[in-house]
Amino acid sequence: MSQSRRTIRFLLGEEERALTNVDPHLTVLNYLRLHENLTGSKEGCAEGDCGACTVVIARPEGEGLRYEALNSCIQFVPQLDGAQVLTVEHLRGPGGKLHPVQEALAKAHGSQCGFCTPGFVMALYALYKNGGETDRGRINDALAGNLCRCTGYGPIVAAAEAMGGDAALNQGEQAVLSRLRDFDGSMLALEGDKGCFFAPTNTQEFAELYEANPEVVLLAGGTDVGLWVTKQHRRFETVISLAKVKELQSLEEDDQSITIGAGVTYARAQEMLTRAFPDFGEVIRRIGAGQVRNAGTLGGNIANGSPIGDTPPILIALGARLTLRKGDKRREMPLEDFFIDYGKQDRAPGEFVESLRVPKLGQSASLTAYKISKRFDQDISAVLGAFHLTVEEGVVTAARIAFGGMAATPKRATHAEACLQGQPWTEATVDLAMDALAQDFTPLTDMRATAGYRLKVAQNLLKKAFLESSDPQALSRVQEVADV
Repeated sequence: MSQSRRTIRFLLGEEERALTNVDPHLTVLNYLRLHENLTGSKEGCAEGDCGACTVVIARPEGEGLRYEALNSCIQFVPQLDGAQVLTVEHLRGPGGKLHPVQEALAKAHGSQCGFCTPGFVMALYALYKNGGETDRGRINDALAGNLCRCTGYGPIVAAAEAMGGDAALNQGEQAVLSRLRDFDGSMLALEGDKGCFFAPTNTQEFAELYEANPEVVLLAGGTDVGLWVTKQHRRFETVISLAKVKELQSLEEDDQSITIGAGVTYARAQEMLTRAFPDFGEVIRRIGAGQVRNAGTLGGNIANGSPIGDTPPILIALGARLTLRKGDKRREMPLEDFFIDYGKQDRAPGEFVESLRVPKLGQSASLTAYKISKRFDQDISAVLGAFHLTVEEGVVTAARIAFGGMAATPKRATHAEACLQGQPWTEATVDLAMDALAQDFTPLTDMRATAGYRLKVAQNLLKKAFLESSDPQALSRVQEVADV
């Protein structure tokens, strides 16, 4: 095991902090409000949904800084190690001068009660530091994680359109980059009576730690674990963070496939996956909001094992393969074999998800994916369907169909696939495959949907995939039954 340290180091604005004996369960929001008296950031939901707690985190990336909006209510203080955290208080210029984001919001009358406003300011600041944006769709995406109940989004969107943007680093930000690079990059190891927190820096450190302590909680983005603390009031004896394990942050592409490290966030993977699979990118755009996608990871979505996780059905349809590691030993499997039953995965104690390899589409192949939820943004799926089909000269030569929300695990529709394989790609064939879905799934009724609705919508999604591929104009002539 390499050298470790017991001090969390980060920049709060431009002031350095070196914290020891920190409760690993202390959220960034509570630290800012209760320990630093920075009360601009508010607590609304304590689950990363309303955005009132939004802060911006800056970390070195390449020759610059990567600015990301995050929900401070479900991030823990040790996760700030090696970063700069910015709150609404840090945007104030000399003599109290407003930042262009704040000025634009004030001029557009984008605030009434003001409770949510600091969160909006910080979400817009992240957009500003990434160059700004005047496209309405991208602005909506940037604001989807912030809830306003009184102003209405019109003036806030107008402020986003007017504020401009500046991705270049000014002199102060160049100094911040230099200071962050000078921070000690060794493994963080906090050990105290309030719990232990480890942040290894490479897979060897991580594998050794986890193999020796298989009962610990693994922390990737915290979008799930954070709620265990804020909503369930759980406490953990030991947490191991994956965030600084360099190899788990790898994202590689070649002509045949995309390989994604388990620690890669949705935000970082989105562009590459969108180029290869546009529908996959669209589903990722609807996972949580920007603050969630900046933290949550694809590896975490898989290891969580949820039957309603958004990425596993698509990855299964694409034939993705998973690499697991325990100590120095690795094994590879088809992703679909990883999910055994509800809450049970093929993962031994001390074994972790290391990477995921996603094959690219072959010639004549297509991927279509649809997410069905009550809200467009920030909602859990009732049903998610993914259709990976190869049609040559009007005949289905290969079919892989997978659904989430239809069984205890993400699951392939093998009977429906068999109805399509080797058959003409016609409405009659698709109707038979739709009927076969009743053999593949016996869905449950819960708070999100009834069993009957789930089966009907799954059938309709298959019909929608057919209509879109065979006659794109058909959707303008008929009601989109899958979205009702």
